[in-house]
Amino acid sequence: MQGLDDAKQALAIDWWVENGPKLAQAGLRIALIVLMAIVVRWLLRRLIDRLTRGGNADRKPSLLRPLRERAPQALGALVSERRDQRAKTIGSVLKSVTTIGVFGIAFIQVLTELGMNVAPILTSAGILGVAIGFGAQNLVKDFLSGMFMMLEDQYGVGDVVDLGPATGTVEAVGLRITTIRDGNGTVWYVRNGEILRVGNSSQGFAVAVVDLPLAYGANLAEASEVLEKVSLEATEAEPLSKDVIDKPQVLGVEKVTAEGITMRVTVKVRPGRQWSVQRALRAKLMPALERSGVTTVKDDSGVTTAKS
Repeated sequence: MQGLDDAKQALAIDWWVENGPKLAQAGLRIALIVLMAIVVRWLLRRLIDRLTRGGNADRKPSLLRPLRERAPQALGALVSERRDQRAKTIGSVLKSVTTIGVFGIAFIQVLTELGMNVAPILTSAGILGVAIGFGAQNLVKDFLSGMFMMLEDQYGVGDVVDLGPATGTVEAVGLRITTIRDGNGTVWYVRNGEILRVGNSSQGFAVAVVDLPLAYGANLAEASEVLEKVSLEATEAEPLSKDVIDKPQVLGVEKVTAEGITMRVTVKVRPGRQWSVQRALRAKLMPALERSGVTTVKDDSGVTTAKS
């Protein structure tokens, strides 16, 4: 028994003498690979943080400068918040991709140093990735749609949008869902992958449309003169002058119904301000028509009605 133990001990010593230096070198290389991966990941994340660092309303983060931006100036202070959120969301994706890429390469290098054949592992990982992709295709679809939406700046925080399932003001934008609040105060969570169309009322400019109902027999020429004069005076005065970017236009008769004749007035305004301008113009145009003697449509209670 003593001789057998001595033989085993001698074999162990011989094996360590033969393979010890190789293991030590492999361990050193593995430690160096892990250290380099950590350092590279840290440097890349610092670079991403620097590129996505928010500025102010007049200065975009560096990451967004090559990308097109459609944020309306009417959003004011929300412009900076919208840029920061967009930059941070894109930066979060870049950080995740960086972490997976760096540590994935490091893991393969470590397996190679250990003498393992990585080809079967890579093949299995590819098959597993395809299987996961099929199983979570809706989630992948949401993330891809959200990523392209961010890159293209289709909408952002503060925009008034129509996403099909819901219409309202955007409160938050993420890679998977978009949060909007409608006019009744209801918060809607819409999956980005389910958004087939986007109607954005906050880009470029908007048009305030005011429809005014007139009774049959009303003097349309006189009504047009009154509407043109009063709408021009109203839009040139405060507070409407800050929102209006072009002269109002009296388009004339819009439609004829059993109740009466509808005349339309339009004016180009800053994005998102069309509804407040419509209400202010309607409040000035209806009394002006009545003072001029133009007959307007009234309901059964005698209250003048307006449609827009």
